[in-house]
Amino acid sequence: MDSIIFDVDGTLWDSTESVAQSWTAYLQEKEHMDITLTSARLMTLFGQTLSDIARQIFPDCSEAEQLRLIDGCCQAEHEALLKKCAPLYEDLEKMLQIMYKKYPLYIVSNSQSGYIEVFLQTSGLEKYFKGHLCNGDTGLDKGSNIRKLADTYDLKSPVYVGDTFGDYQGCQKANVPFIFAEYGFGEVPKPDARICKPMDLVNISL
Repeated sequence: MDSIIFDVDGTLWDSTESVAQSWTAYLQEKEHMDITLTSARLMTLFGQTLSDIARQIFPDCSEAEQLRLIDGCCQAEHEALLKKCAPLYEDLEKMLQIMYKKYPLYIVSNSQSGYIEVFLQTSGLEKYFKGHLCNGDTGLDKGSNIRKLADTYDLKSPVYVGDTFGDYQGCQKANVPFIFAEYGFGEVPKPDARICKPMDLVNISL
């Protein structure tokens, strides 16, 4: 491998509790909707595109209304996360300090525009990453964004670290080896490699 691309949610941090609180507050206080979201519910949704998440949370709304509501949720989420960083996974920065000296590091997420920037700013980890892409910026699925980033930065043998079956499917589409972060939100039966915690990545060789 000559580079590493990371997912965010369930791989670098767990923002589900903060997001659940901020989305619930926005929907109840600003939209006057009787909806309460939990961290557990969001863990089953994260990794999908926002339009897919909105469709499941607001099934009785029109598509335009679903997108308006989820956009409002995301704005509230960004404000909350900038005030207080979500929990980072164990020894994450220690791992990044080691790995960025060996490989260029990147991020590809299915998130909305601005979310990766919020993660980098509030966590203070921006210095370790050379670039990023997300669905909100390109409109592309994860596999296409992995391939687009690899082509943009001329990566010959990247690997992807993620935590959901959707991440695995994206890697299959992009023809990139998948390292499963099994401490995250999903389950993947046959990844190319597994890590139980971020520091395990230091000893991975693909």
